[in-house]
Amino acid sequence: MARRYVVQTGEPVLREKCAEVKNFNYDISALLDDMKETVRAEHGAGLAAPQIGLAIRAVVIDVDEGYYEMLNPVIISVKGEQTGAEGCLSVKGKQGTVTRPYKVKAEYRDRYGKKHKLTAEGFFARAVCHELDHLDGILYTDRASEVYDLPPED
Repeated sequence: MARRYVVQTGEPVLREKCAEVKNFNYDISALLDDMKETVRAEHGAGLAAPQIGLAIRAVVIDVDEGYYEMLNPVIISVKGEQTGAEGCLSVKGKQGTVTRPYKVKAEYRDRYGKKHKLTAEGFFARAVCHELDHLDGILYTDRASEVYDLPPED
């Protein structure tokens, strides 16, 4: 495993519509391992492949509900609404107020190509929506009603 560099706002890859993963092999497994190490080292809730410079449909999410690896994910239904603060590893030093669904159902494939479904609520649903947006070139700042600077870290 290796920690990857997280690209920042302004990098063209963050605005690309990502390609589907077609090969479920050692390379995709190694990538997911690297993404896991990176999101944990950066203390994030999730990481999408474009954030490390790869325009493919791969995300990892690491929240209280568990650690998830999602390839070719698709949201199949949404319910309710929640508004709250969001940040992003690719938008350092800023946070925004974003409205997202309260509950989402999604389908995805794992590193072996096996299909899965999940239901996420609350912060987990927010993380799923945020990471899947990255796969279509959308940043939380595009959806935010306001974006503000965070105070400098000590």
